[in-house]
Amino acid sequence: MSENISVIVFDLGNVLIPFDYTIMVNKLDRIEADLGVKFIDFYKSNYNLHREFERGDLSNDAFIEIMLNALENKVDGITFCRYYSEIFTINEEVVALLPKLKKNYQLVLLSNTNGIHKKYGWEHYEFIKYFDKLILSHEVNAVKPESKIYEAVENFTQKRPLEHLFIDDIKEYTEGAIARGWSGIQFLGSNDLITKLTELKIL
Repeated sequence: MSENISVIVFDLGNVLIPFDYTIMVNKLDRIEADLGVKFIDFYKSNYNLHREFERGDLSNDAFIEIMLNALENKVDGITFCRYYSEIFTINEEVVALLPKLKKNYQLVLLSNTNGIHKKYGWEHYEFIKYFDKLILSHEVNAVKPESKIYEAVENFTQKRPLEHLFIDDIKEYTEGAIARGWSGIQFLGSNDLITKLTELKIL
């Protein structure tokens, strides 16, 4: 067990649950040729909408309305929510670490996410039970790497910054945590993560 670290903070997407928007694109393309391709082009070129939604600045209903307009109402709201959220798989190797880590550390989930992905995508996953707290961008009105979202974790744990270790696949986000005095590991794969946690005497 690490002497300094008492809290391990996990990112969700592409750490615990890889995601692939081509799954959604393919489903939309089956409804109409190139519908999915056109949609993902719209989505990428209007990334500010994605960010506003993650920050909680756009409601579910407002976001859905914009997306359905982009899809020329070729699908209904519920179908969109399902397609938009059925893009995740579980990284079983990383998930298997959670019960082991839970024995000695407080576990927090820190994610840039949104209400649709939560409800239709990942909320039902069994591994969520291992986390003491979920800090979700759309609920705290801040996104990584904004300092406010890391503060939300500290407000929950009531621990010193140096007691937190953050694991995220995006370097900019681990750097945001490190700037607050946390430790950080950029997720580069399950084996690399296990090696680094072992080196830190966490595993």
